Amino acid sequence: MFKPYITILIALSILIGVSPSIFAQDLKVGFIDKSRVLKEAPQSERARKKLKDEFSPRDEKIVEMQQKLKSLNEQQERDAKILSKADGIKLERKIVSIKRDIKRAKEEFNEDFNLRRNEELAKLHKLIAKTTKDIAKEQNYDIILSDNVLYNSKRVDITSMVIKRLRKFQKSSVRPADNSD
Repeated sequence: MFKPYITILIALSILIGVSPSIFAQDLKVGFIDKSRVLKEAPQSERARKKLKDEFSPRDEKIVEMQQKLKSLNEQQERDAKILSKADGIKLERKIVSIKRDIKRAKEEFNEDFNLRRNEELAKLHKLIAKTTKDIAKEQNYDIILSDNVLYNSKRVDITSMVIKRLRKFQKSSVRPADNSD
Protein backbone atom coordinates (compact mmCIF):
# COMPACT_ATOMS: atom_id res chain seq x y z
CA MET A 1 0.00 0.00 0.00
CA PHE A 2 1.08 3.47 -0.80
CA LYS A 3 1.46 5.82 2.00
CA PRO A 4 0.11 9.39 1.52
CA TYR A 5 3.60 10.96 1.40
CA ILE A 6 4.65 8.61 -1.42
CA THR A 7 1.60 9.67 -3.45
CA ILE A 8 2.51 13.31 -2.88
CA LEU A 9 6.12 12.67 -3.93
CA ILE A 10 4.99 10.93 -7.11
CA ALA A 11 2.57 13.80 -7.92
CA LEU A 12 5.30 16.40 -7.32
CA SER A 13 7.82 14.54 -9.47
CA ILE A 14 5.28 14.34 -12.30
CA LEU A 15 4.52 18.05 -11.96
CA ILE A 16 8.18 18.95 -11.92
CA GLY A 17 8.81 16.91 -15.06
CA VAL A 18 5.78 18.34 -16.90
CA SER A 19 5.79 21.91 -15.59
CA PRO A 20 8.16 23.47 -18.12
CA SER A 21 5.90 22.53 -21.02
CA ILE A 22 2.69 23.51 -19.21
CA PHE A 23 3.71 26.66 -17.38
CA ALA A 24 6.29 28.20 -19.70
CA GLN A 25 4.03 28.95 -22.64
CA ASP A 26 4.89 32.15 -24.49
CA LEU A 27 2.65 35.10 -23.82
CA LYS A 28 2.54 37.57 -26.72
CA VAL A 29 2.00 41.09 -25.40
CA GLY A 30 1.54 44.29 -27.39
CA PHE A 31 1.22 47.97 -26.57
CA ILE A 32 -0.56 50.82 -28.36
CA ASP A 33 -0.03 54.52 -27.73
CA LYS A 34 -3.55 55.88 -28.31
CA SER A 35 -2.51 59.53 -28.10
CA ARG A 36 0.03 58.99 -30.90
CA VAL A 37 -2.58 57.19 -33.00
CA LEU A 38 -5.03 60.05 -32.46
CA LYS A 39 -2.38 62.54 -33.61
CA GLU A 40 -1.14 60.61 -36.64
CA ALA A 41 -4.15 58.74 -38.00
CA PRO A 42 -5.61 60.31 -41.15
CA GLN A 43 -9.10 59.83 -39.72
CA SER A 44 -8.14 62.28 -36.94
CA GLU A 45 -7.18 64.94 -39.45
CA ARG A 46 -10.40 64.31 -41.38
CA ALA A 47 -12.42 64.70 -38.16
CA ARG A 48 -10.62 67.97 -37.32
CA LYS A 49 -11.33 69.32 -40.81
CA LYS A 50 -14.96 68.24 -40.59
CA LEU A 51 -15.37 70.08 -37.27
CA LYS A 52 -13.61 73.16 -38.62
CA ASP A 53 -15.85 73.24 -41.70
CA GLU A 54 -18.93 72.75 -39.57
CA PHE A 55 -18.12 75.39 -36.96
CA SER A 56 -16.11 78.05 -38.80
CA PRO A 57 -19.23 79.94 -40.04
CA ARG A 58 -20.45 80.28 -36.44
CA ASP A 59 -16.99 81.32 -35.28
CA GLU A 60 -16.81 83.96 -38.00
CA LYS A 61 -20.21 85.30 -36.94
CA ILE A 62 -18.97 85.67 -33.35
CA VAL A 63 -15.87 87.49 -34.60
CA GLU A 64 -18.11 89.86 -36.60
CA MET A 65 -20.19 90.52 -33.50
CA GLN A 66 -17.01 91.27 -31.51
CA GLN A 67 -15.83 93.68 -34.20
CA LYS A 68 -19.20 95.43 -34.15
CA LEU A 69 -18.95 95.72 -30.37
CA LYS A 70 -15.45 97.16 -30.64
CA SER A 71 -16.66 99.68 -33.20
CA LEU A 72 -19.57 100.73 -30.98
CA ASN A 73 -17.27 101.06 -27.96
CA GLU A 74 -14.94 103.27 -30.00
CA GLN A 75 -17.92 105.33 -31.18
CA GLN A 76 -19.10 105.73 -27.60
CA GLU A 77 -15.67 106.93 -26.44
CA ARG A 78 -15.21 109.22 -29.42
CA ASP A 79 -18.70 110.75 -29.40
CA ALA A 80 -19.41 110.73 -25.65
CA LYS A 81 -19.26 114.54 -25.39
CA ILE A 82 -21.36 115.27 -28.46
CA LEU A 83 -24.10 112.64 -28.05
CA SER A 84 -27.37 113.67 -26.47
CA LYS A 85 -28.23 111.93 -23.23
CA ALA A 86 -30.95 109.87 -24.99
CA ASP A 87 -28.58 108.83 -27.80
CA GLY A 88 -25.90 107.95 -25.26
CA ILE A 89 -28.35 105.70 -23.36
CA LYS A 90 -29.52 104.13 -26.62
CA LEU A 91 -25.92 103.39 -27.65
CA GLU A 92 -25.13 101.96 -24.20
CA ARG A 93 -28.14 99.63 -24.39
CA LYS A 94 -27.05 98.49 -27.84
CA ILE A 95 -23.56 97.73 -26.50
CA VAL A 96 -24.96 95.78 -23.53
CA SER A 97 -27.27 93.84 -25.86
CA ILE A 98 -24.41 92.90 -28.20
CA LYS A 99 -22.23 91.84 -25.23
CA ARG A 100 -25.07 89.57 -24.07
CA ASP A 101 -25.51 88.15 -27.58
CA ILE A 102 -21.77 87.47 -27.87
CA LYS A 103 -21.69 85.74 -24.50
CA ARG A 104 -24.68 83.56 -25.41
CA ALA A 105 -23.28 82.76 -28.87
CA LYS A 106 -19.91 81.75 -27.38
CA GLU A 107 -21.53 79.50 -24.77
CA GLU A 108 -23.72 77.80 -27.38
CA PHE A 109 -20.75 77.47 -29.73
CA ASN A 110 -18.56 75.88 -27.05
CA GLU A 111 -21.29 73.51 -25.93
CA ASP A 112 -22.14 72.40 -29.48
CA PHE A 113 -18.48 72.12 -30.47
CA ASN A 114 -17.66 69.98 -27.43
CA LEU A 115 -20.59 67.66 -28.13
CA ARG A 116 -19.58 67.20 -31.77
CA ARG A 117 -15.90 66.78 -30.89
CA ASN A 118 -16.83 64.08 -28.37
CA GLU A 119 -18.94 62.32 -31.02
CA GLU A 120 -16.03 62.34 -33.47
CA LEU A 121 -13.62 61.16 -30.76
CA ALA A 122 -15.94 58.30 -29.87
CA LYS A 123 -16.00 57.19 -33.52
CA LEU A 124 -12.21 57.37 -33.67
CA HIS A 125 -11.76 55.43 -30.44
CA LYS A 126 -14.12 52.75 -31.72
CA LEU A 127 -12.22 52.51 -35.01
CA ILE A 128 -8.86 52.37 -33.22
CA ALA A 129 -10.12 49.64 -30.87
CA LYS A 130 -11.50 47.61 -33.79
CA THR A 131 -8.28 47.98 -35.79
CA THR A 132 -6.18 47.03 -32.77
CA LYS A 133 -8.32 43.94 -32.12
CA ASP A 134 -8.02 42.89 -35.76
CA ILE A 135 -4.23 43.16 -35.64
CA ALA A 136 -4.11 41.34 -32.31
CA LYS A 137 -6.18 38.44 -33.68
CA GLU A 138 -4.27 38.27 -36.97
CA GLN A 139 -0.90 38.22 -35.23
CA ASN A 140 -1.93 36.05 -32.27
CA TYR A 141 -1.43 38.56 -29.47
CA ASP A 142 -2.65 37.41 -26.08
CA ILE A 143 -3.02 40.90 -24.66
CA ILE A 144 -2.71 44.49 -25.90
CA LEU A 145 -2.04 47.19 -23.31
CA SER A 146 -2.69 50.89 -23.71
CA ASP A 147 -3.21 53.77 -21.28
CA ASN A 148 -1.42 53.96 -17.93
CA VAL A 149 1.49 51.71 -18.88
CA LEU A 150 4.60 52.82 -17.04
CA TYR A 151 7.03 51.29 -19.50
CA ASN A 152 7.00 49.38 -22.74
CA SER A 153 9.78 48.36 -25.06
CA LYS A 154 9.70 49.02 -28.79
CA ARG A 155 9.49 45.27 -29.26
CA VAL A 156 5.87 45.20 -28.03
CA ASP A 157 4.76 48.57 -29.44
CA ILE A 158 2.25 47.99 -32.25
CA THR A 159 1.24 51.66 -32.56
CA SER A 160 2.88 52.03 -35.98
CA MET A 161 1.02 48.96 -37.26
CA VAL A 162 -2.30 50.43 -36.15
CA ILE A 163 -1.53 53.81 -37.77
CA LYS A 164 -0.42 52.08 -40.98
CA ARG A 165 -3.66 50.06 -41.08
CA LEU A 166 -5.74 53.20 -40.44
CA ARG A 167 -3.94 54.97 -43.31
CA LYS A 168 -4.71 51.99 -45.52
CA PHE A 169 -8.40 52.24 -44.58
CA GLN A 170 -8.34 55.99 -45.25
CA LYS A 171 -6.84 55.57 -48.73
CA SER A 172 -9.22 52.82 -49.74
CA SER A 173 -12.21 54.46 -48.04
CA VAL A 174 -12.95 51.05 -46.59
CA ARG A 175 -13.61 50.74 -42.90
CA PRO A 176 -12.96 47.54 -41.00
CA ALA A 177 -16.03 45.45 -40.47
CA ASP A 178 -17.53 45.86 -37.03
CA ASN A 179 -17.40 42.35 -35.63
CA SER A 180 -17.53 43.39 -32.00
CA ASP A 181 -16.72 40.59 -29.59
